[in-house]
Amino acid sequence: MLKTSVSKKIAMALSGFLLMMFIVIHLSINLTMLWPGKETFEQAVHFMATNPFIRVMEPILFLGFIFHISMGIYLELKNRSNRPVGYVKYDGSSVATWASRNMIWTGLFVLLFLIFHFWNYYIPFKSGEVHDHYLLVTGLFKNPVYTVFYVLAFIALGLHLSHGFESAFQSVGVPREKCYRWIHVCGQCFAWIVGLGFSLIAIYFYFN
Repeated sequence: MLKTSVSKKIAMALSGFLLMMFIVIHLSINLTMLWPGKETFEQAVHFMATNPFIRVMEPILFLGFIFHISMGIYLELKNRSNRPVGYVKYDGSSVATWASRNMIWTGLFVLLFLIFHFWNYYIPFKSGEVHDHYLLVTGLFKNPVYTVFYVLAFIALGLHLSHGFESAFQSVGVPREKCYRWIHVCGQCFAWIVGLGFSLIAIYFYFN
């Protein structure tokens, strides 16, 4: 199925939708650290760790990450040697945006952060070494190096989403002429909310 350029675009878009849903859930849970606070955050983490549906989705999500990253690298290399076969994006101007030209680099920077984050949070969490997840997360934000890296990673993710959101919709066949303006606005809002949302949480706990 993945032999044609169209199917590659669709598969890339579908994996992107899966990851965007994860981002929304992740941000929603992280925001509970600010309000209502620690108790709600701990309850949300416990629910995510014990809910059977979430447990099933966890490896699927992991494979989605691997597929999206691998396909993104493949398409970038393919684009360099052949005509573009990546996301389809309607652009009213003839000049591509900075985000669209640098999707591979913002994606790789986010990947680097994910490896770092996996080592600092996910492994201690899954190993059972940590029982106070709120303290673990807020403690990481007291480290200036981690916090700066965290903020830069989510700025990169926001830039990645500013192009990827609308590109994914175009790739699955949403009519360009009728829906482009709305998709573009929603995509930009989503990118800003994600980038600023995660970043502000980190900055808040660094200074408080």
